[in-house]
Amino acid sequence: MMKLLLDTNVILDIILQREPHFEQSKEVIIKIDGKLVQGFITATTITDIYYLVRKAKGKDIAFAFIESLISFIDVLAIDKSILLSALKSEIEDFEDSIQISASISNSIDCIITRNISDYIKSEVPAFTPKYFLETYPNVF
Repeated sequence: MMKLLLDTNVILDIILQREPHFEQSKEVIIKIDGKLVQGFITATTITDIYYLVRKAKGKDIAFAFIESLISFIDVLAIDKSILLSALKSEIEDFEDSIQISASISNSIDCIITRNISDYIKSEVPAFTPKYFLETYPNVF
């Protein structure tokens, strides 16, 4: 089964219903929830989601969303080896470097993000939700 790491921006598109990205991000989540692909996020993504959703919608909604999300998406641990790898990476954005290092460590097939330019030097291919849904329909 194909393994996808979802970037924070894709998750936020869903909970904050950010247009014009909401529908495509939601479709990726539906594929994960339907067990057509395996979805992952990093542990650091959870704290970012909480912080931003709490500010926009309140603590209770943030907690409820996170609880729902982790009921069908796996969470990748961020340990010392991943952090050291990220620190040594040529990727300029440290958060993105952590995502890539965690993906490599966990044999993730691709990263789903709206910030493709942040992942140009990534060893793990990165796709927008739209590109992924259009390019990999045979996965479903």
